[in-house]
Amino acid sequence: MSRSLFATAGGKLRQPMNVTPADVMSIFQMKYGAPDSLGPNPRRRFRYGYFSPDDYYEALVDKLVTPGCRWLDVGGGRDVFPNNLELSRRLAERCGWLTGVDPSPNIHENPYAREKVQAFIEEYRSPEPFDLLTMRMVAEHVTEPDAAVAAMARLLKPGGRLVIYTINKFSPVSAIAWVTPFWLHHPIKKFVWRTEAKDTFPVAYRMNTQWQLQRLARKHGLTEESFAHLDDCRTFFRFKWLNYVELTIWKVLRAVRLQYPENCLLGLYRKSEKPSG
Repeated sequence: MSRSLFATAGGKLRQPMNVTPADVMSIFQMKYGAPDSLGPNPRRRFRYGYFSPDDYYEALVDKLVTPGCRWLDVGGGRDVFPNNLELSRRLAERCGWLTGVDPSPNIHENPYAREKVQAFIEEYRSPEPFDLLTMRMVAEHVTEPDAAVAAMARLLKPGGRLVIYTINKFSPVSAIAWVTPFWLHHPIKKFVWRTEAKDTFPVAYRMNTQWQLQRLARKHGLTEESFAHLDDCRTFFRFKWLNYVELTIWKVLRAVRLQYPENCLLGLYRKSEKPSG
């Protein structure tokens, strides 16, 4: 149980973070309960030994939110962790300050942020820099990635960290979304995942590969500390037998050490402690 998060998450990695399977299991139990009391969907995943990209992201952020730190959540709207309200509450209490910045009016529904700013990250100014910035399932919607990453680097303290969790541009679901008219996105998402219309936004995919993120990070004084492709077997989680098919394919591919085609990206970047120039 001492192996790192990225060594167990599947896919490629660089330098692993100190997040263990025990940490991910702790997050899983926080959301769904003990193994002997799980609901049908979590029980199915647990039996296969599968943990979702959300579980890994939450475990990583749990490690990075230290007591008293200043934390900025970018584009999270009304949620910090939509499927883990208990962790949202704990980390909001643990940090010294939590700011939420999002151009959507959903930000005003966020019960955890002390400061709620309806704006693009490029427009936001803070009198004090932040120790941690998180960007959960937002990068795929960013149309001006250079300006967005420049703003986030500006808002970080030297030595501060940026976590970007997003979908992979080359995953099947991303490809389908890219070629599907936007007016169809919500009806499809509502049927498959039961999402609300106000949580559906156009996609751009301009910072949704490791190479794109590395290039943007280097340009703005950020170093990639770790990176992982996280296998995503949640496309049909609402449909029992289709989800069994997903998980079975995942397990077979994992046994032969091949990447599951549907996956998310999780990158951790650190701002240089030396002044630029």
